[in-house]
Amino acid sequence: MSMSHLYGTDGEDGVEMESFEVSEWDLQNEFNPHRQRHRQSKEEATYGVWAERDSDEERPSFGGKRSRDYSAPVNFISAGLKKSAAEDMSEEDSDEDEKPVKQEEIPKEFVPKKLKTGGNFKPSQKGFVGGTKSFMDFGSWERHTKGIGQKLLQKMGYVPGRGLGKNAQGIINPIEAKQRKGKGAVGAYGSERTNQSLQDFPVVDSEEEAEEEFQKELSQWRKDPNGGKKKPKYNYKTVEELKAKGRISKQLSAPQKELSQVKVIDMTGREQKVYYSYSQISHKHNIPDDSPQQPLGKDSKPQGFALPELEHNLQLLIDITEQEIIQNDRQLQYERDMVVNLTHEIQKMSEVLSHEETAISNLSKVLEMVEECERRMQPSCENPLTLDECAKIFETLQDKYYEEYRMSDRVDLAVAIVYPLMKDYFKNWDPLKDCTYGTEIIAKWKSLLENDQLLSHSGQDLSTDAFHRLMWEIWMPYVRNIVTQWQPRNCGSMVDFLDSWVHVVPVWILDNILDQLIFPKLQKEVESWNPLTDTVPIHSWIHPWLPLMQARLEPLYSPIRNKLANALQKWHPSDSSAKLILQPWKDVFTPGSWEAFMVKNIVPKLGMCLNELIINPHQQHMDAFYWVIDWEGMISVSSLVGLLEKHFFPKWLQVLCSWLSNSPNYEEITKWYLGWKSMFSDQVLAHPSIKDKFNEALDIMNRAVSSSVGGYMQPGARENIAYLTHTERRKDFQYEAMQERREAENMAQRGIGMAASSVPMNFKDLIQTKAEEHNIVFMPVIGKRHEGKQLYTFGRIVIYIDRGVVFVQGEKTWVPTSLQSLIDMAK
Repeated sequence: MSMSHLYGTDGEDGVEMESFEVSEWDLQNEFNPHRQRHRQSKEEATYGVWAERDSDEERPSFGGKRSRDYSAPVNFISAGLKKSAAEDMSEEDSDEDEKPVKQEEIPKEFVPKKLKTGGNFKPSQKGFVGGTKSFMDFGSWERHTKGIGQKLLQKMGYVPGRGLGKNAQGIINPIEAKQRKGKGAVGAYGSERTNQSLQDFPVVDSEEEAEEEFQKELSQWRKDPNGGKKKPKYNYKTVEELKAKGRISKQLSAPQKELSQVKVIDMTGREQKVYYSYSQISHKHNIPDDSPQQPLGKDSKPQGFALPELEHNLQLLIDITEQEIIQNDRQLQYERDMVVNLTHEIQKMSEVLSHEETAISNLSKVLEMVEECERRMQPSCENPLTLDECAKIFETLQDKYYEEYRMSDRVDLAVAIVYPLMKDYFKNWDPLKDCTYGTEIIAKWKSLLENDQLLSHSGQDLSTDAFHRLMWEIWMPYVRNIVTQWQPRNCGSMVDFLDSWVHVVPVWILDNILDQLIFPKLQKEVESWNPLTDTVPIHSWIHPWLPLMQARLEPLYSPIRNKLANALQKWHPSDSSAKLILQPWKDVFTPGSWEAFMVKNIVPKLGMCLNELIINPHQQHMDAFYWVIDWEGMISVSSLVGLLEKHFFPKWLQVLCSWLSNSPNYEEITKWYLGWKSMFSDQVLAHPSIKDKFNEALDIMNRAVSSSVGGYMQPGARENIAYLTHTERRKDFQYEAMQERREAENMAQRGIGMAASSVPMNFKDLIQTKAEEHNIVFMPVIGKRHEGKQLYTFGRIVIYIDRGVVFVQGEKTWVPTSLQSLIDMAK
């Protein structure tokens, strides 16, 4: 079996050697689905590539008879299939004889070639992939199907004849292939782009440009084939180019300018040249040097013209000329910039000059007005200057010459002109008789003279504010004089005087009057006051000062309370004058001090009065009870409730029990009960302790009615008592519901406009809010718990909160209560 057409042969001995390159047979049979599969025989499995093969139709591999030494190394051939010289010549001739194929014809590359295998692959068999059919029959297989592919494409928006994609950007024609000549690498024979690629993607190939540029540069180093001498090429520079280069070099930074002063030795030419800056290298006239000087031979001619000194001198003249051009351009640009700057300076100076002229004219007019004022202030002047006319002159200065007026020294001007006029104006003034005299004219001068940069309450620096100095030196002496003669108990005239001047006088001057003049007089008068002998109540001459002095009167309250307490030591509740004296001070004293004063001086007297009260249903004297109830608005509800619980209700319940034990008339008892209850106000009746006492009376009456089973019972008594009990309980519930509804409405009204963060988030926050509104202390008891719940103090009451319900500590157990009842108990 000879396979010399597939295997290489050694030139000397003809030993067959297989190439490891991929052959044409491998490519064609790889894509041939109908090729015969070789089944490995037992001998091939045993000997492998050295097994003998009998069939020529199978693909040859390593094997065959070896006529040489099998231990010799294998010779590899890297150039593909090694063929004979005759075959190579025939293939080259066939390549040269190939003619170009027309576009209408099918390219040769797509015509199936006969496999050179010697096997039984027949040309009549079907073609393989990469195959034998032309592009003209592309998609012809659709005629044998139902056309499902074309339908799917049309459903997705495909239009026949257009490209694929959302914007029909796909190519329509199939990609063309171009056969490479010979067996070289990619790009070895030039560009391989087809006409279609050049039409679809008209982009210049960068590799081609690089190649052309390389060839162009390479040709410069080749010797001229004509043998003639190349002409020198000159580079010419215009004046504009030199100017532009000079402007660029002018913008060098400081380090670059320092580097530009370095000495440079240029050895790139035939001669050594020395430069003293890098810029001189760029400024030199570039003339391409001739080819390197060759040693003179037999046929060479000596150089006809070589004058390096002349060339140096010419180059130096060129450099000097260039530098002069650049320097002149810079000088010209500098002069132009200087002209522009001077133009702007002239404009600015003209504006300043006009402004100064205006200021001079304004100042001259102001000076004329001031001189006119001084002339009219002379004693010998026929038309003397008045305060109103002077105010009009200052208004003119302020309106028309505002800047000059603000810049001038108004203090000295006012001292020289206004102060003498102001002294004459207030010469005969009595503040207590005519308190509004001069307020309008002083208010006008305040707007004219007061310095806006200084706050009126901090203007103690009199040298900087003319108005403050005017009020302190002219107006204040009249006030001091009148206050020294003033009697504190006649406070009306002084209060009216200060009220009329409070918006005109600077704040610090008003504070000085109140602290240094008024308060000492009041303090001295309070010390001399005796509540038992003085017929004029103290509040009549102290309270009018509250709007003006407010907290300044606090030091007077303590001695007033002490004097009142001393006067109440021998007081009896039957004397109603004490209430008339104390009632105006209820809103003046702080709540704590007022309550302490009442508890110490009034409540014990009222308790003694209630102890003296005798409760007699048949003949009742109510004077003592009225004396106590009359103080209800003066003392707190909690204090009044404490008095009633301690001094009234024990006797009242005792009388009720003794009356019920003697076969009473229940109608009279009912009237007696309702009569006593009507003596108390709704606020007192709403208190839980008072409710408990009246409920206890009802319980006593119910027990008395229900216990008299065997004895005589008044007809209808039991029903009347039951009806009374039901009515009273219903009234209590209705009153509590009304109170809670009223509280809810108040909360809703207060909640309008409040931030969401201020709304109570839980029941504890609501209790804390209520405690703050009623000035009740609400805080946790440290270390105390009941059934795991934190204990709190609400005033003097101990409570705990469980699931939105408040429990109050009773005598034996914890009792749930409403929020309003809790507030009433705490008060």
